[in-house]
Amino acid sequence: MLSEIRNVVEISTRKLFQVADPAVRLWIIIDLMKKGADHPLFIQTAEECRRHPARLRLLESLRDDGTWPISTQRQRAEESGPGPPIGWTYITMLRNLLLLGELHTKEGEGHIDKVLERILGWQTEGGYIPGPMTSAFPTPHYNGYALRNLIQYGKEDDPRTQRLIDWLKGVQREDGGWNVPYIQDMRYLPKYKYMSSSDFWKVIEGDDRPPHDPDEYRSIPSCLWSTMMVVRGLAWSTRLKSSRECRRGADFFLDGFFKRNYHSSFYQSESNWTVLRYPTYFGSGLCALDVLTVMGYGKEDERMEKPIRWLLDARSKDGFWYRSDRPAPGKHQWISLIAIEILSKYADSY
Repeated sequence: MLSEIRNVVEISTRKLFQVADPAVRLWIIIDLMKKGADHPLFIQTAEECRRHPARLRLLESLRDDGTWPISTQRQRAEESGPGPPIGWTYITMLRNLLLLGELHTKEGEGHIDKVLERILGWQTEGGYIPGPMTSAFPTPHYNGYALRNLIQYGKEDDPRTQRLIDWLKGVQREDGGWNVPYIQDMRYLPKYKYMSSSDFWKVIEGDDRPPHDPDEYRSIPSCLWSTMMVVRGLAWSTRLKSSRECRRGADFFLDGFFKRNYHSSFYQSESNWTVLRYPTYFGSGLCALDVLTVMGYGKEDERMEKPIRWLLDARSKDGFWYRSDRPAPGKHQWISLIAIEILSKYADSY
């Protein structure tokens, strides 16, 4: 398998480099060609990347209050509720921070620091950041998403980020994973099991919502995708990716690879593992393998063999990987880049 993987990495890297946008080419230069910042090819490509229209559009549309504009419809929906961080403004901030990071944007550029401060300004005394769907309970997967961005943009040593990390570690479950409170545990009680979703949400968002004790739901498995998103945040830290909490979480979703998620509220079908999409937000085997190989999972772990074989077989005859659901110009470059980097790290484990 090693020779096959190395051959795929070599051929696909060469083909991708010939057609890729500057940001993708720069990641190839850094991660696959191992060129330093003083190399002429790095310098030239980095300058092209700085001037790339997609990056400039995101930076220029970022307002000085740390938010991006959202559609009129979503703005109205947000204003009819409690307001940020509940609503689409916060989701947009998280997504655009991720995209800017992919486009090699660093802390201090534009109003990036204001975005980070706005997110941390929403932090509760408990350590988590509310929203974006509700203020009634925290969502571990979105907090993992926020943590990833905070670490990427240099906020790992901020005491507020540490409080977020401590909260995430504190709500890890016995099986190593994470669940969304209420909707992925209490929802299964006989009292609520057959209640409509809208009625259940009224119960848990009401002033008299029932108390939530995680110890009452130990028999209910954690959510594969909530867990993957938390681990993704923790694993972005060189220090945290080898922690016991991070490894336990990774083991949980690696054991569940290709399996049906227990929870109908979050990408339940096992088909989500093999859907290729970009950006890799939530349910995605591609994202899971990216996290696992960053953490050092490789040949020595026999559970990795089948997922790696799936990724190899998902490669098209032209050497690229393509979005599964519908054509998307340019997206295949990023999907292919992630796939190649996964295979390259896996090959390095031999």
